[in-house]
Amino acid sequence: GVMGFADMLLRMNIPYDSDEAVDVGRHLMEFINLEGHAYSEFLGRERGSFPNFSRSTLARRYSAMRNATVTTVAPTGTISIIGGCSSGIEPIFAVSYVRNVLDGTEMLEVNPIFEEVAKQRGFYDEQLMKDIAHRGTVRGLAAVPEDVQGVFATAHDIAPEWHIRMQAAFQENVDNAVSKTVNFPRGASPKDVEEVYLMAYKTGCKGVTVYRDGSRAG
Repeated sequence: GVMGFADMLLRMNIPYDSDEAVDVGRHLMEFINLEGHAYSEFLGRERGSFPNFSRSTLARRYSAMRNATVTTVAPTGTISIIGGCSSGIEPIFAVSYVRNVLDGTEMLEVNPIFEEVAKQRGFYDEQLMKDIAHRGTVRGLAAVPEDVQGVFATAHDIAPEWHIRMQAAFQENVDNAVSKTVNFPRGASPKDVEEVYLMAYKTGCKGVTVYRDGSRAG
């Protein structure tokens, strides 16, 4: 599987909700999938294939295969926090946010890549970071350059269609399912959810998860 994909896009100055980002995701996972299967084929020749390999669809393409499945995209929620990177193939959830600790103290947390860019470009300011935390997005904020606004899209900035397009791009080259959440605004309707489910089905996703903002207390 993978994690840190959104961070990679930030480093490459590619907006998550763009054709370029979807293409990067597709080619990245294709490379991982090809290399993973090549090594599983090598191990299959060396140690033997998985049971029922000869009756599987993989037998049409490979001489041997150690693993029945090689690739997946898991949520990686906790391990990405430990690793200090974005989870799975999800976009970043926030550019800046306030963390409440046990004694009631508020700690301002800023995405390290955004902080780096803001300082390099000369628009970093602690009050601005607090304003971003309050707004929940940098898009439409005059104090942040337009190109930076485009690149630093959060999960809620991204239209549902782009969430599905990214998931489908990865699913093309993944044996198992792809963990991905489609974020909806508070005003989303059952029809909006239906359209996303159908789009996920039509684009070959093996599953789909949706979350409507405000639908869960806390």
